[in-house]
Amino acid sequence: MISRFAQRFSGALGIALGVGVGVYLVDGRADGAAVAFVGAVAAALAAMGRGDQEQAAAGHSGPDANLLLGEVLDVIAEPVLLVRAGIVTCANAAAKAVLGRHIVGEDVRVAIRHPAAADRLGSAAPLPGRPVELVGLGTPDQRWEMRTGETGDGARIVHLVDRSGNYAAEKMRVDFVANASHELRTPLASILGFLETLNEEAGEDPALRARFLKVMFDEAQRMQRLVEDLISLSRIEAEKYRLPGERLDFGELLEDVAAEIAAARGPRAGEVGITIDPALPAIVGDEAQLSQLLHNLIGNAMKYGRPGTPVTVTLGLNRSGLLQLAVTDEGEGIAPQHIPRLTERFYRVDAGRSRSVGGTGLGLAIVKHIVERHRGRLDIASKVGVGTTVTVAIPPADALAGAAVIKG
Repeated sequence: MISRFAQRFSGALGIALGVGVGVYLVDGRADGAAVAFVGAVAAALAAMGRGDQEQAAAGHSGPDANLLLGEVLDVIAEPVLLVRAGIVTCANAAAKAVLGRHIVGEDVRVAIRHPAAADRLGSAAPLPGRPVELVGLGTPDQRWEMRTGETGDGARIVHLVDRSGNYAAEKMRVDFVANASHELRTPLASILGFLETLNEEAGEDPALRARFLKVMFDEAQRMQRLVEDLISLSRIEAEKYRLPGERLDFGELLEDVAAEIAAARGPRAGEVGITIDPALPAIVGDEAQLSQLLHNLIGNAMKYGRPGTPVTVTLGLNRSGLLQLAVTDEGEGIAPQHIPRLTERFYRVDAGRSRSVGGTGLGLAIVKHIVERHRGRLDIASKVGVGTTVTVAIPPADALAGAAVIKG
C-alpha cells in the first residue's frame, strides 16, 4: 500500500511538473522551466518536511526531505544549488563536479567564487533578476550563465547554464569573418596600389608595366582561389549531414586526379608516386568533393615537401576494413602543438610561407568537412625534420547500407 508521504510527494511532483510546463509554454525557455520545476519541488518538499517534523514531534517518523530533494536535483544535468539564509543546503551532482563536493554547508558566495555571482547572491533585492554571466568559473575558458529564483518558503535556487559552446562558436564566426576580410583586403590593396602606379608615369615603361601587370594578375588569382574556397567550404558545411548517394570507385578517382596533376606539368608533378590496392570495394561518395580532397592533400604535400623528395600516395584497406588513403611528404614537418589546429579555418603554421606557395588557409578545413560528410576519419601525423603523413579512412558502401542516404 502506498504510504501517505509517497502520495503527497506524487501530488507535489505533478504540480511541480505542471508549473514547469506552464513556464515553458509562456516563456519558451527550457532553462527557465527547469528553475520553476526545481523551485516547486523544493517548496513542496520543504512544506512536507515541516509536516514530517510535526509528525516526528508527535512520535511519528518520515523520510528525509532534503535527501529526497537531492535525488531529484541529481536528475538535472546542469548545476543547481538550493540556498537558505546564504548557505548552500543542497547541491546536485553537476554542481559538486564544477564547484567541489564540499560546497554543501558553505556560504554560497564562497561556493561560487566569482565577483559577479557574489554581487547578485549577496544582494537583498528580490529574485529572480537578469541572468548573470560568469567567466572563468571551473576553468579559465568556461563561461556560465547564472539564473536565480525563489521558492515559496523564501529559499533561493541557483541554476548554472554552460554557455561555453555558444561563446566558442561565436568566437569562431567572428574570427572567420575577420580572417576572410584580411585575406581579401591584402591582395586587393596590392592590386589598387599597382593600378595607381600604372596610371602615372610608370605605365609608360613596357618592362615595368609587364612586371606590375603580372603581380596584379597573381594577386587577382589569389583572391579568386580564396573566394572559390570560401564558397566550397560553405557548400560542404551545408551538406555536412547529408550522406552522398553515389557509389563510386575511389581507386579510379585517385588515378584520374593523378593524371590531372601529371598533365598540369607542375615542378614537382614527376615526384608523386601512386600505389592503389587493385581489389578495393566501392564507397558511397560525392565525386566532386572527393576529387577536391585528393587535390588538396596531394597539392599540400607537393607544396610543403622538399623539392627532389618523393610524395607518396597509397590507397588500400586498413585492419578495420575501411578504405585508407595516406599522403606522405618529406618536408620540414610540423611541431606537435600545431597539429590539433591544422583543420581550423585560416590557421597556418607559417603564414608567410603558406601565402608564398599559394595557400588560402582553408584546404585542410575543407578536407575535414568532406571526410565528416563521408562518415570517415582524418588523422595527421608529423615529425619535425622528417615529414608529414595525412591519413583518411572512409567506410565501404556495404558498411553504410543501413544508413539513410539522401540523394541530390
